Amino acid sequence: MINNQDNGWEHIASAFAAVRSDTGRDVIRRWASALPSGGEVLDVGCGSGFPVSSTLVEQGLTVFGIDASPTLVSMFARRFGDAHAACETVQDSTFFGRTFDGLLAIGLMFLLSEDDQRKLINKVAEALGPGGRFLFTAPHQKCEWEDMLTGQRSVSLGKAQYERLLDEAGMQLNSTCMDEGDNHYFEAVRRFARTD
Repeated sequence: MINNQDNGWEHIASAFAAVRSDTGRDVIRRWASALPSGGEVLDVGCGSGFPVSSTLVEQGLTVFGIDASPTLVSMFARRFGDAHAACETVQDSTFFGRTFDGLLAIGLMFLLSEDDQRKLINKVAEALGPGGRFLFTAPHQKCEWEDMLTGQRSVSLGKAQYERLLDEAGMQLNSTCMDEGDNHYFEAVRRFARTD
């Protein structure tokens, strides 16, 4: 039975971890290089930690991870013995009650409802220090589809809407790019002061 709180990931956790490729590592590496040396990063929807968190650790960053799947969080904790990990939904997470130099949501944003995506963007802004960086994936265009792995409804709000929501939350969309698997990345930075 699929649990809507984990967007179906617990149901397929082991199979997903077994087939997860290292697609996107170069994008993660480049993004991480703009963070302070030894900086602290939260991987939202961290899964087993491969390839995103493992790339961050290789870059010398301190990694925190949250995921709604107990199986994936357990894999993450085994992979990074000294990393901070929590099994909780993005909707309920307090993000460890602290701020970070960077946050990532790779393969997660579009699995959330439109309202939860808006809330996540605001939550990320609150958890980033001034100049902090945010990286997430979602299709560039506005669209809906059924996720192949979980069977859950997926929705991209599209570049214009993401840019607007980021701006309203106090972040600026700096750039977008694609990886070798045609996954689209949005890179944003937390402004030093809100403009509202």
